[in-house]
Amino acid sequence: MGSVKLRKSKAERQQLLKQTIDETPFITDEQLSRRFGVSIQTIRLDRLELSIPELRERIKTVASSNWNETVRALPLEEVIGEVIDLELDKRAISILDIRPEHVFSRNQIARGHHLFAQANSLAVAVINDELALTAKSELKFTRQVKEGERVIAKATVKGRNEKGLTIVMVDSFVDNEKVLAGQFHMYQANENKGE
Repeated sequence: MGSVKLRKSKAERQQLLKQTIDETPFITDEQLSRRFGVSIQTIRLDRLELSIPELRERIKTVASSNWNETVRALPLEEVIGEVIDLELDKRAISILDIRPEHVFSRNQIARGHHLFAQANSLAVAVINDELALTAKSELKFTRQVKEGERVIAKATVKGRNEKGLTIVMVDSFVDNEKVLAGQFHMYQANENKGE
C-alpha cells in the first residue's frame, strides 16, 4: 500500500524517465523498471510514447556521434565488449553485459578473466598503432559483478613510462560503482609515436 502513495503520475514518471535516460543513456529497461517501481512493459510503452529508442539504438547513436576513429591494433570483433567511444591515444569506452556464459554457475558471479579481457582489449584498442601488446598489467577488483549487470570500462592514455611503454588506465563500473581498476603498460611497434 505504501508504494502506491509514492507512485508518480504518468506525466511525472515520463518526465523523470526522459531525464534519467538523458543523464544515463546506457540504463536498461530493467533498471528503469526497478527505479520507477513499474513493469518493464510500462517502461517500454513510456519510451515509445516519448520516442526514446531502445538501449541498443541509444548506444549506436552515442557511438556514432562520439566515435570518429577506428581501432588499429586489433580487429574490432576481437575487442571484448562493445566499443562505444574511441579517441585514439586518448580515451575509449566499452560495454559488456554479463551473461550466463560469463559467470560461475553455482553463484552467478562473473569470472574475473572476462572483466580483465574487457579492460585489456580496450587498453589495446585505444592505442593508435598497428601493433600494441600488453607488457604488464596491475589490476584491483573492487567488487563482485553478477549475471545481468552491465560493465562499462573506461580507458585513458596517461603517457609513457621510463621504458617507453604507454600507460593506459582502465576503470570498470557497474551503475557508477567501480568494480575494477587497472593499469596497463603497453608495447607499441612504433615506439616514437606520440613523443
